[in-house]
Amino acid sequence: MDRLDRMKLFTRVVERRSLSAAAADLALARSTATEAIKTLEADLGTRLLERTTRHVAPTLDGEAFYRRCLVILGEFEEASSAFRDTEPRGLLRIDAHPLLTHTFILPRLPEFLTRYPHLDLHIGQGDRLVDLVREGVDCVIRAGAQPDSGLIIRRLTTIKETTCASLAYLKRHGTPDTPDDLGGHICAGFVSSRTGTTLPLEFMQKGKLREIHLPSRVTANNSDTVTELARLGFGLIQAPRYRLQRDFDNGSLVEILSKYPPSPTQLSALYPQNRHLSPRLRVFLDWVSGIFAGSEI
Repeated sequence: MDRLDRMKLFTRVVERRSLSAAAADLALARSTATEAIKTLEADLGTRLLERTTRHVAPTLDGEAFYRRCLVILGEFEEASSAFRDTEPRGLLRIDAHPLLTHTFILPRLPEFLTRYPHLDLHIGQGDRLVDLVREGVDCVIRAGAQPDSGLIIRRLTTIKETTCASLAYLKRHGTPDTPDDLGGHICAGFVSSRTGTTLPLEFMQKGKLREIHLPSRVTANNSDTVTELARLGFGLIQAPRYRLQRDFDNGSLVEILSKYPPSPTQLSALYPQNRHLSPRLRVFLDWVSGIFAGSEI
């Protein structure tokens, strides 16, 4: 293992906070990785990592060296790509909501992997916050406004939202004609994983966005669970329309207040800004952007 490879290993250890995880990412034996880090520290004449039984963290010198390594490795990758075959290869790790994955990504996935035969893909599924660097994820696809996390945000499209409830619920509580008729109604509350609070319902009314907080008997922090709560009659929900089309078709949910739609939701791809954009991530971002190009879903 040359010095450049040891630098790559070191940056991965810092990002993963684990020597074992970094070694696995780079297909190295843990003993090989351990010896490589010892050699790097000996060459530099300083301790780069603090090791405990649970995790690994950079020392002050290690943190400074890590930042320099990112610059050096990025410049090397950019320079060498001009003189070699840069066909994407290796494992790409992404994370996206299951239904969005099933609806838009999986149907087009065969063409993507056929185009890039040396590329492998791991798809994580969920709504939760993901620490991309710590967990070794290259890119996440998320809906909604994103916090200032230091990640690069690439906008993909906007998602139409709608309001609905089950027919049984509407028979009990009545069908509102305007947002002003929502007194006495309840919602199946969606709890934000970022804030820990139940999100209000939104309505565009007279050109302005209006937020209404309704009480909830049952709340959940998973969008699939909240949709099932609505099917069972636990109140109104607002969700992307593409997610509910089958429910509208089979009658398990009824769209209401269509003249007062919620504001559309932004769909974005997010990836770390302190990591060189690898060929495999670049082609994936271009491909997934093409899926949603010029359309609102």
